[in-house]
Amino acid sequence: MAGKGNGGSYRSAKSGRYVTKAYGKSHPRTTLKEAPGKSGSTGGSYRSAISGRFVTAKHGKASPGTTVREK
Repeated sequence: MAGKGNGGSYRSAKSGRYVTKAYGKSHPRTTLKEAPGKSGSTGGSYRSAISGRFVTAKHGKASPGTTVREK
């Protein structure tokens, strides 16, 4: 698994863990590419691994396999 780097990193929607760039690119529907930025800036929001957009907490909780909770 990969740590955070300068160019962004990939995180699994299923486990919430960081994964390698190769894994992220080969599993686009279940991984989310995170852009570099300040840690903690999203305040516990949910983001879709499919679209990359923020979704409601209700949708995030109902779709744990395709959403990632941003901390």
